[in-house]
Amino acid sequence: MLRGIDVSSYQPSSYDTTGLSFVFVKATEGRTYTNPRLAAQARTARDAGLVVGFYHFLWPGNLTAQAEYFLAKAPERAGDILAVDWETTGEGTRASNAEKDRFLRKLKELRPDHRVVLYCNRDFWLTVDTTSYAGDALWIADYVTAGKPRIKAKWRFHQYTDRPHDKNVAAFDTEAALREWAAGA
Repeated sequence: MLRGIDVSSYQPSSYDTTGLSFVFVKATEGRTYTNPRLAAQARTARDAGLVVGFYHFLWPGNLTAQAEYFLAKAPERAGDILAVDWETTGEGTRASNAEKDRFLRKLKELRPDHRVVLYCNRDFWLTVDTTSYAGDALWIADYVTAGKPRIKAKWRFHQYTDRPHDKNVAAFDTEAALREWAAGA
């Protein structure tokens, strides 16, 4: 298992990359929010030679506009991973299954050379999701032993804790295998 973290504006622009193979950086949310630390957080990961992913917090509605907004803010570099964060919004709403699926497909249409993954928590995957569509891979949040999420579906990334920050593992034997997968869209 490879180790990684995900960061947002709640974390500093410079963070410890020791022992990490990858970092996901929050880029956008909806059609108006951009992480003010996006560029600096991505630079920290790139300077450490890590695989970089960017994620968008999905809101219901205006899917094409959200996809275009996300991709306008997320750097376009070969081997970067794009992720969709599908969960309940601060207003208590959520994108539907059809919207989640359309958004993933729209990202793939707009950036066909990039891996596109779905991030959601175990409860969403087991009780909200009805299509089991996760794009190129599933990134599951389940706060249990690293690499042992309580789902039967195949996953590539597992967020196993948020203490002291979001920590993840990836189901790859080597960093080279992760890089090859990320570049092989």
